[in-house]
Amino acid sequence: MITNIEHLYSIAHKRKRNILGLMSGTSLDGLDVAMCAIEGSGKNTTVNLLHFETIAYDADFKQELRTIFSREEILLEKLCLLNEWIGTQHAAIINHCLQKWKLDAASVDCIASHGQTVYHAPLHQHRKEKFGNASLQIGDADQIAVHTGIITLSDFRQKHIAAGGEGAPLAAYGDFLLFGEKEEDVLLINIGGISNFTFLPAGAGFDEIISSDIGPGNTLMDAFVQRSFPGKYYDNNAAIASTGNINTTLLNALKHHPFFAIPFPKTTGPEVFNLEFLDTALQVSSATLLPVEDVLATLNAFTGAVIVQAIRNYCKDKSRLYISGGGLHNPLLMDHIRKEVPHLPIRNTIEKNIHPDAKEAVLFAVLANECLSGNKESYGKGSKNFPATTMGKISLPD
Repeated sequence: MITNIEHLYSIAHKRKRNILGLMSGTSLDGLDVAMCAIEGSGKNTTVNLLHFETIAYDADFKQELRTIFSREEILLEKLCLLNEWIGTQHAAIINHCLQKWKLDAASVDCIASHGQTVYHAPLHQHRKEKFGNASLQIGDADQIAVHTGIITLSDFRQKHIAAGGEGAPLAAYGDFLLFGEKEEDVLLINIGGISNFTFLPAGAGFDEIISSDIGPGNTLMDAFVQRSFPGKYYDNNAAIASTGNINTTLLNALKHHPFFAIPFPKTTGPEVFNLEFLDTALQVSSATLLPVEDVLATLNAFTGAVIVQAIRNYCKDKSRLYISGGGLHNPLLMDHIRKEVPHLPIRNTIEKNIHPDAKEAVLFAVLANECLSGNKESYGKGSKNFPATTMGKISLPD
């Protein structure tokens, strides 16, 4: 009889693996599920995205998650309950997708589960020296492994922190393996709840790349819509923001935050960029009576402005610029970016056979592949905030 450890050993020695990548971000909109065929490892990694779907969370799921998400004070019992519950919910979603795609569990070598971030606390944010960097993702991987029957890798950020990083952004590792070019600089922007980037100089080693959070992506816009229009989760196609006017005084107040003075690389989250941050900016700029459409228009412009600044910092005229994530579907936000950097065509990650909405789920599948192949040498010596390490804890199905 083949034991779980023997099965894991056989998977680790495969040349090609089928890995199911999962990503649930700070937007809390749903679970990205990406079925990937991954061949090789390190800089020889190739990915073929076989299936992809985003399964939207229902209102009850979102409401339960918001009781603990990015809050300094929560009920410990609720955190404990949701850790297990989210794991079982994600397992049910996986089983649904496999059934829809007519795949059985035996055809999947492993699952790569990011989990659900509920709090991100880098040292520069909390400033409690004795504690260092910290981040917490929930959605217990043992629940996923047991209820799907598939070996599951999870909790990737903890190894990154243990090795000296901040636990984010981890996209740098997969971006380096999949998107680097020998002759051209590459800048990859991902606009989720928080926006982040990876800059890959032409022909660069891992110790030469720069990857960092930028600031808010969709999180402020979504939070304001949810407060202003109960039952509405986001400004679909920027329909509301497009009818408003940008308030320059509010825009300047939003930009005046200490985070933006910290040099790259750095990390942040909704713990910083939230409705409390917005309300303070509204008061400082005497804009508390501003129409909702003007506030949304200004938030949209604010998100665009901080992303454009990152692009200008790193992109040359001939750089390759890729944008992915939910913000890619916000036409007003994309207009802000295009108008400010008209010389840079925005490329689609489809060129690399990766759907832009699936990119982060695919990248966690790549991290799992690296963990299984034990190939941390791909990253050389690493650099500040980006230790050369493989990541992921392993949960066996029985």
